[in-house]
Amino acid sequence: MEEGSVFRSVLAILQWWGFNVTVIIMNKWIFQKLDFKFPLSVSCVHFICSSIGAYIVIKILKLKPLIVVEAEDRWRRIFPMSFVFCINIVLGNVSLRYIPVSFMQTIKSFTPATTVVLQWLVWRKYFEWRIWASLVPIVGGILLTSVTELSFNMFGFCAALFGCLATSTKTILAESLLHGYKFDSINTVYYMAPFATMILGIPALLLEGNGIMSWFESHPSPWSALIIIFSSGVLAFCLNFSIFYVIHSTTAVTFNVAGNLKVAVAVLVSWLIFRNPISYMNAVGCGITLVGCTFYGYVRHMLSQQTPGTPRTPRTPRNKMELLPLVNNDKLQGKV
Repeated sequence: MEEGSVFRSVLAILQWWGFNVTVIIMNKWIFQKLDFKFPLSVSCVHFICSSIGAYIVIKILKLKPLIVVEAEDRWRRIFPMSFVFCINIVLGNVSLRYIPVSFMQTIKSFTPATTVVLQWLVWRKYFEWRIWASLVPIVGGILLTSVTELSFNMFGFCAALFGCLATSTKTILAESLLHGYKFDSINTVYYMAPFATMILGIPALLLEGNGIMSWFESHPSPWSALIIIFSSGVLAFCLNFSIFYVIHSTTAVTFNVAGNLKVAVAVLVSWLIFRNPISYMNAVGCGITLVGCTFYGYVRHMLSQQTPGTPRTPRTPRNKMELLPLVNNDKLQGKV
């Protein structure tokens, strides 16, 4: 690999880490330090900012070509995906309100397991024993982390766990609903974020509107807090753009490893800022989970290199775009 290519890959990974960790920390800061305990509204702000950002990138700056989708397909294919996409982001923000970043990020690493199990149970898809074996450390690490979590909250835990199921569902549905469309992260946001805003806008207004008004009246500096909230939305869109950049600058294996190291970085930074208590066994469980995710990604990659037509071999990701939602959680859902 050329020196310039290595530099671009490292730069892409670092800026991806930076945006991802910053968005996660800002969201936690909004809920914990600003006392803005309205996850639906925060998600809605992110969707609005992402809709505007995607429009600017594609329509005005023309940095990415628009993937044209017929009007009928937008409602028949994109809308159902947007609904699951919306649920996924909301559940992620809800979990951040109730549990530490370290615990939430570890649980989100459970996504590969939920994806495989759903495909096996619902779609009757066959997987080699190596796939199942690679899930053992992920499940074991999650269990160890959960039982030793000092700041455990059942509601936040369930929100994060159902968020994994929503991520897996979106990944699986994408294979059928978006068949024939080669979406990148920017075009995904361009089509899904407006639908997600429409879906979430009214519930957010009805369920959190009065609470936001009370918060605005009682908060000592509401305008500066609102700047932080909307800044998190802008950075959430930048995260999606950085995902597009890193996908085209690294290999699938590098992307897998970097994605799991990113979780470790997010856990460390969140601990340095919020100082949530982490026991020794809790840290061990988190480490086992991340190693398991890396091993899972390696197994998927090795199976993808097999000669097509190998008997009873499940279809595995053929490229980085397919590997993205199965290996880590930013995925195209990012922290939009």
